[in-house]
Amino acid sequence: MAKKQLWNDDYWLLVMQLYLRKPVGLKPLYSRELVELSIELHIPPQQLYQRQCDIANLETPRIERIWRDYSANPKRLSRAVRLLREMKGFNSSGDFYEGVAVEETFELDFRPLPEDERLMPCMLVLMLDLYFRLTPATMVAETPEIQELSQLINVPAGLIVEVLQVYQYLDPYLRRPKQPDSALVEPCRQTWKRYANMETVQLENYAAQLSDYFK
Repeated sequence: MAKKQLWNDDYWLLVMQLYLRKPVGLKPLYSRELVELSIELHIPPQQLYQRQCDIANLETPRIERIWRDYSANPKRLSRAVRLLREMKGFNSSGDFYEGVAVEETFELDFRPLPEDERLMPCMLVLMLDLYFRLTPATMVAETPEIQELSQLINVPAGLIVEVLQVYQYLDPYLRRPKQPDSALVEPCRQTWKRYANMETVQLENYAAQLSDYFK
């Protein structure tokens, strides 16, 4: 059964609490706090980001009422959110999602890889973007761009180099005949299939958005 993505008006409280966290305002599309709420609700980040925009613009009378009731009273909002989260089966496949087939899609991009739990698929996207900005000769641990990414996502530079070497093998223009001895070949292959044919600017922009998750 296909996954059904259902919006519940109670979720406005959760999105408003996110919006009101300091600094008050729109949280980046792939900020960690927005992604974590998306995973909790099984609703893609793009939808929650749009809900933030609706709050910012007070798009509907319902939003105006919720804003009037809660925006100046964070303790009241926290209590309401706490009660919502205490509902039986919330954030599970129990009563709260009864009749809804919860099948993870975007969530998997932010789950540890079975092949190496230090990595997530979203990290492989950042490394792919870096791959297209380097040359094979500079894909070494000492390269400043690799050091910078290593610090951002908190993984060893040597692990990033391993992924870049796998991408060299997958790159049809390089014609690397020998498959690297790496458990990451298959997850890298999936990332390559999904993103390597993007326009360079499009991939760069997407990677820049994803990087907000690690800041």
